[in-house]
Amino acid sequence: MDPLPAPAARCRSPSPRRSAFSRVSPLTCAAAPAGVRLPAAGRSPCSPVSGSHRHRRRARVSAFARYSLYARTRLGYLFYQRQVKKARERYPHGHSVPQPYCFPGLKILPIPVLSNNYSYLVIDTGSSQAAVIDPSDPLAVQAAIEEEGVMLEAIFCTHKHWDHSGGNWELCQKHSSCRVYGSALDAIPQLTHPLADREKVSVGCLTFEALATPGHTVGHMVYVLDGGPFGSPPRLFSGDLLFLAGCGRPFEGSPETMLASLDLAMSLGEDTLLWPGHEYALECLTFASLLELDNSALEQKLQWAVQQRQEKRSTCPSTLGEEQTYNPFLRTHRPELQEALGLWQARGEDPDAFRARVLKEVRRRKDLYQAT
Repeated sequence: MDPLPAPAARCRSPSPRRSAFSRVSPLTCAAAPAGVRLPAAGRSPCSPVSGSHRHRRRARVSAFARYSLYARTRLGYLFYQRQVKKARERYPHGHSVPQPYCFPGLKILPIPVLSNNYSYLVIDTGSSQAAVIDPSDPLAVQAAIEEEGVMLEAIFCTHKHWDHSGGNWELCQKHSSCRVYGSALDAIPQLTHPLADREKVSVGCLTFEALATPGHTVGHMVYVLDGGPFGSPPRLFSGDLLFLAGCGRPFEGSPETMLASLDLAMSLGEDTLLWPGHEYALECLTFASLLELDNSALEQKLQWAVQQRQEKRSTCPSTLGEEQTYNPFLRTHRPELQEALGLWQARGEDPDAFRARVLKEVRRRKDLYQAT
């Protein structure tokens, strides 16, 4: 979850030769579903923010305090319960139309929950054993389990935030043999089986590998489903590390930490299927189009996403190969993005240190964009 707005900050002017926010791409004028914010006419999300240094400092402190309340106290759980209630009322059938993906011996069912989250029911169809990733709403997940007629053997949590782990307790009550996996570094509810980096877990014929990807939280993990037994590519369940055209905020890590986690994910291979924790594609792609004005792959993907969301269809999965062509958080090495941001590598600067600086700037502009 990205529950808090990032603190406002003063923006340095981008390169005059290729201004990232000097104009709005025509694609941003396309109709967007309710709740998706497009840039306001005449206002750049990179405009200098008014207010004193003291005011901005108070905003940063306030944002950190709100995040701490959400992530570390019972108030966060009460806020999550309110989210669930509102989402059930607003989206009685989910925010997106479920689209199951079937392969020989394997079925993946995305479950749209809350206002933009995804849980995933992953089924070994031969044994009818199943695992669920990030059960946000236990009622929605249980309904899918019953409809599919499967046995829930495992819960995999990418991280502790309630919109990814809030359903653990109720599901464990209904499925007494269910194991809950995740990092011991995160306070994951009902955790029964702490996982180490690169540890593998089997559920029927399904084999998941846990990868430590800190940054969003200190104990964030992603899960890679081995596609070999099913004659298909690997599948990455990325939680809040990586979205279609976006990535999660580094609430509990530095840009360097987040960059290392993103690089680890990208090492899985271009054919890896990406199943993110949120339906953020339209917002992320629209933002990305303001950074790279001449990226044809990005323009095509944005047009496709607009059509998908107008029809309430999910935008996942994508592939990691695709993501490299338009996701700015994965393009920190690209000269065209660096130039658009007005950043250049200093003499003697370590290449990864420079990429972390680029990532930090993309993140800052994304946070300003979300605040407009």
